[in-house]
Amino acid sequence: MINSLKDNFRSIFKVEKNISLRTFFAPGRVNLIGEHTDYNGGHVFPCALDFGTYGILREREDKIVRAYSMNFHDLGIIEFSLDNIKYEKEHDWANYPKGVISIFQKEGFNIDKGFDILFCGNIPNGAGLSSSASIELLSSVILKNLFSLDIDMINMVKLSQKAENEFIGVQCGIMDQFAIGMGKDDMAMLLDCNTLKYEYAPVILENASIVIANTNKRRGLADSKYNERRSECERALKNLQEKLNINSLGELSIEEFEKNKDFIVNEIDRKRARHAVYENQRTILAVSELKQGNIKAFGKLMIDSHNSLKNDYEVTGFELDTMVEASLIQDGVIGSRMTGAGFGGCTVSLVENDKIEKFKEEVGKIYYNKTQLEADFYVANIGAGARELEEDK
Repeated sequence: MINSLKDNFRSIFKVEKNISLRTFFAPGRVNLIGEHTDYNGGHVFPCALDFGTYGILREREDKIVRAYSMNFHDLGIIEFSLDNIKYEKEHDWANYPKGVISIFQKEGFNIDKGFDILFCGNIPNGAGLSSSASIELLSSVILKNLFSLDIDMINMVKLSQKAENEFIGVQCGIMDQFAIGMGKDDMAMLLDCNTLKYEYAPVILENASIVIANTNKRRGLADSKYNERRSECERALKNLQEKLNINSLGELSIEEFEKNKDFIVNEIDRKRARHAVYENQRTILAVSELKQGNIKAFGKLMIDSHNSLKNDYEVTGFELDTMVEASLIQDGVIGSRMTGAGFGGCTVSLVENDKIEKFKEEVGKIYYNKTQLEADFYVANIGAGARELEEDK
C-alpha cells in the first residue's frame, strides 16, 4: 500500500522517482466503554486501531505547504503559507493539519520550512472513529520529526486537542488524541481525563473479537449537538459546585451524585450529569472485570452504557439504536454499544469468533430493512500509536 501511495504522491506532485519520501501513520481509535466522560473529567477506555491515516511527505525549501488527500480528490492540492495560517472553510479537511501547525507556532516551535504531503485515510469519514484526531496526531508527529522538536507524545496530544478546540472550534475532550498518540498493540488504556493518569490493560477476549459496525449515518461533529451536551454538563457542575468542592463531574461517586442531584436545577442537565457520573464508575468497573477475565460482565456493562447514552444523554438516535438492538439478539454477542460522539457513526460489539460471519449477515439484513442503509463491518485489531514508519524494505 505504501509503495502505491508513494507512486500517487510522485504523480500528483510531479516528483522524480529518485526523490526521497518520508512515510508517517496515525491510527483511528475505538472507545470500548466510557462515552462523553472525557470532558467531564472522568475515565475512558479506548484503544488505537490498526487502520488510520497515512502521510507521504517531502520537504521543501520555501515556506509553502501543499497538501492533497486521496479521500477528497475533488478538492485537489490545497496550498498555504506558513507565514499566514488561518481557518478557511473552503480548505475543508486541510484545516486540521493547518490548525496543528498554527498551534505549534503559537507555542514557540520553529516551523520554518514547508512540505508537500499526500494524506490517505482508511478510516470511514464521519464514522466516529476519529479521522480528525488521526490527522491531527499525524501532523504533530510529522512536525516533531521534520523539525527535530523537543516535545513528547503527551504534549503533542495536548496540542492536537488544542488545535481542534481553538482552530477548528469543536470543544472535544482529550480522549481521541490520547488514544491515537499513546496506543499500544493489543492494549486498551484506562485514562483519567481529569489528571491524564493512565494505565494499559491487555484486551484478552479468548474466543471473541471486537466488531465495529458503521451505520453509514453521517454525523458532523462540529455542527452536531456535541457542544450543547457539554454546556448542559457544565451547568450541572456549576449547580453542584454551590454545595460541593469539586472541579468535575468525574470526581463524584454514584452515592454522592444521588445525594446531591437535586441541587441541579434543570431536569435535562440532571439527566446529562447522571450519565456522566454513572458512565465513569461503569468504566472503572468494566476494566476491573476485563482484567479478571470476566468478559460477560464487561459485555453487560457495555449494554448498560448504551442504554444510558440513549436515555439520559440522548445521543444515540434511530440508526445506532437499531444496530445495537439487532446485535444483541444474535447468537454469540457478549455486549454491544454505540461508540464515539453519537448522532450516527459506529457501534462496537464483542462477538464470539465462530459467530462473526453470521452476525454480520444477520445484523446487516435487519439494519437495512429498518433504515434502508447498508452497514459496514470491521473486525478490529488493536494497534500502535502515531509514528514515522520505517522505509519500505
